[in-house]
Parts: sequence; structure tokens; C-alpha cells
Amino acid sequence: MYVENAYYQKAILPEHVGNALIESLPKKLTDEELVDKLANYPKCLTEDTQNDPEIRVEYLTRIKRLRQPQLVYFDVFRAVEIAIKDGYSSKEPLSPTTMNYLHYSLDERPSIEPNTGFFKPKGCGITIIGESGVGKTSMLEQVLSIYPDVIKHQSYKGMSLPLTQVVWLKVDCPDASSDKGLCYRNLDEIDRKPEIMNSKPQNTRALLIKQREAKKKSNFLGILVIDEMQNLNTAKAGGAERLLGFLHNLMNNLGIPILFCANPPFDKLLSKTLKAARRAESGGYFDIGLLKNSEDEWGLFVDELWKLQWTNVQTPLTQDLSDRLFNLSVGNMDLAVRIFYASQRAVIGSLDERITTDVLNKGASIAIRASKPATDELRLSLLKRKKESTKETPNIEASAEAKVITESKGKLVTIPGDLSRPHHPEFAQRITELQYQDDLHALIDDPALIQRASEEEGPLDILKSAGLFCEDPLKTFG
Repeated sequence: MYVENAYYQKAILPEHVGNALIESLPKKLTDEELVDKLANYPKCLTEDTQNDPEIRVEYLTRIKRLRQPQLVYFDVFRAVEIAIKDGYSSKEPLSPTTMNYLHYSLDERPSIEPNTGFFKPKGCGITIIGESGVGKTSMLEQVLSIYPDVIKHQSYKGMSLPLTQVVWLKVDCPDASSDKGLCYRNLDEIDRKPEIMNSKPQNTRALLIKQREAKKKSNFLGILVIDEMQNLNTAKAGGAERLLGFLHNLMNNLGIPILFCANPPFDKLLSKTLKAARRAESGGYFDIGLLKNSEDEWGLFVDELWKLQWTNVQTPLTQDLSDRLFNLSVGNMDLAVRIFYASQRAVIGSLDERITTDVLNKGASIAIRASKPATDELRLSLLKRKKESTKETPNIEASAEAKVITESKGKLVTIPGDLSRPHHPEFAQRITELQYQDDLHALIDDPALIQRASEEEGPLDILKSAGLFCEDPLKTFG
């Protein structure tokens, strides 16, 4: 969280000129500047990959901070940008209309109209729907971080203007919550903002709603973001109609734009009434799905993800590796990051730190144990969609994920099914040493022994006497 002192610049639209709330917002960003703001590419330096395994494992946490903006990110930001300005356009802080708005609620204001007119709310609704893990919350964090949390005003064009402007407020809806529980969370979050005095919540629902409204009005809230909206319990809220009415009044009475972010069940709740659906999508409706296995979507993401390798050997990205990671994650960015993290974690410190398709399989078996049923269900639905147009190949991931790794004292990690790795830990250390011997020929006492034995009548007896053939290893070494 950070606070900025107000710096005013002329508004773009003539009707916004003279509005301190709009003129104090950050300057308009070009698409090129927006790319830099929405993206976050962690550093992965070559020298860091040569550290000890324990240190390189620490660096792996950087993978989780990767933010590769998709095209929809730009559309969401522009929708938020317009909604904030539009909401502020009816709240010019020095006008009698705004003074009336701050002092009276919509149903309690006096009949005497200010000379600039009564307040007319311009709050709109923005809805973002998408499955868990597709990057909705990460996207919102990047979008909102472009704006300061709080802007402090002191004076404007020679006039005193001591006010605090809260540009945005993001609230995570509590599990199985009611509208009252959501009000409590609203107050908690706004009290956490810098420069905001804490307030004691009222006891009754009616007083609590009034308190919440007064808090947001007095701090000139620009936009309210409610994440995890599918957690709202319609039974506790008095039924779907009451809940939808409650959400509708947030925009209608306060004129504050609201962004709803939720998993797919919430869109069915919105569609119950045309009124609620129209308000919830008046500022934009965005359906964020899984990435498509194309250069424009998955390709952009996996190229950046693959650069974050802290193994001591850099494995180049191939089409097979890209396709395997896509299939394992079903195009879900969060799952892909977790699988790539777990894959590196599994091989760092072993004798062979290459990333192969079998290593990715192993990473998937570690990373998505809890969410595997849901992932398999989603994968199955995708397969059904393609069944009519393509012939499906057998799904080998399920059996591969069930395999386990074997560790020796030398920290060798064996990935079953990967024939490029040693499958006998008891021999691996010595074999690896022999591979890098400069004088390997000098270590062989009798280079012609095998050839000479093949020319004799009893070759096995010759190899036995030389100690190179063991007929009963369990008896000999047991």
C-alpha cells in the first residue's frame, strides 16, 4: 500500500476539467507503457544456477511471481480506468451537489435542491468470470497496482481541499458469507488503507450498511473490487433476490463502480434477473478461460516461464516439452507454474538436472495431488470436445503421475520411464565417475579380455575366472 500527494494534470475530457478527483489520477498510459506495468518477469541470472542446490531451491520461489499479461488484461484495465473516472465525474468535491451527497443518504436528503442539482449516481458494474487458477486475482492485483491506494489532497487551484481519496478497495468475500458479513469485510479493508481512521462496526444490519456507505462516501472511493463472489451464501443473505438487490444498491445509492470477480457459479446467480445482470455488466463482462495451445496465448506464457530455470543445466524448450506441460496443466497458468516449480525441485541436487517430459510428469504428480480430480474432469471435458474432429491418443499421464522417485545416498533422483537416466542408484555414482575419467583406458587391466574369451570354447569360464561374470549374484553378494 502506498500514499501519494495529489498532483494535478489537465483532464482529457472537457467535462472532467476542474474535477480534482479525476485530475489527481495517474496519467493516461499508452499500450506500450501498459505492457510494462502489467508484466512481471523475475530475474534468473546464469551465475545463480551455479550455486549449491540448497540455495537454488530458494530461487525457485521467484517462479510464482511471474506475470505474463494476456490480451484480456488490457481490456480489463481500460474498463476499470473508464469506470473510475465515470464514477468520479458526478462527485466534483467543491460543488454543492457533492456536499449534499456526502451529508445525506438518497432517501433522507432534503427536498431543497442544490443550485448544481441533486447527485446522480454513475456507478457501473464490471464482471469477471473464470475458473480457479486462470489468473483472475493475479490480473486484478497487477491492474490495481497501477493506481495508488490513497491520494492526499490539501489544496486545489488556491482553494483549501483537505480530503482523502481512496482510489480502490479490494475485498475477498468470506466463505459462506452473507451481505452483513460482506459489510464487515468492507469496513475492515478500508480501515487498513493508509491515512484512514478505524471505526467500530455497528451491530444491526441497517446501521452497518449506513456506516459502510458513509465511510466510502467520505473517502471518495473510486472502485470497489469484490473477489471470490461465489462464496456469498444466498440463503444467509435472505435469498437470491435480496442478495442481488443488495449488490444493485451498492452502485445505485453510492454511485461507486463495483467489479465482481468470481468462479462460474456466480454468473448463473446474476442471470436470475435482467436488472441485476444488466447492472453487473454495464461496465464490461469478461469471461477468462484456460489458455489455448497457440503461439499468441500459451506460447507467450511458456516462453517466459521456461526462462526461469535454476537447474545447473539449461534445458531448451522444445515442442514436446511445451505440449506436455500444456496437457498436464490443461492450459491453467497456475497449475503450469506449480508443475514447473515441482519439476525443478525434484531434480535439483541430483546427478542429472535436465528437464524432460518424464520430469514434468513427476512434477505434476507432486504439484496437483489435491486438485487432480478436478483437473482430470476438466481434461476429460476438453477431450470430449475434440472427439468429433480428431482421433484421441491414449492418456498416459494418469499412469505416469502415479510413479514415484527413488533417492540414493548420493541424492540421485530417478524418474521412472526416463531411459536417459540411470535406474540403478547403487551403480550410478561409479558410472558417472567413469564417464568423466580422462584416463579411462589406463584403468582397464586387460582390454582384449572379452574378444579373447569369445574365441575360446568356454567363454563364460574365462569371464568367471577374471571376475567379470557372476552366475548367482544373490549368493555371491547376499
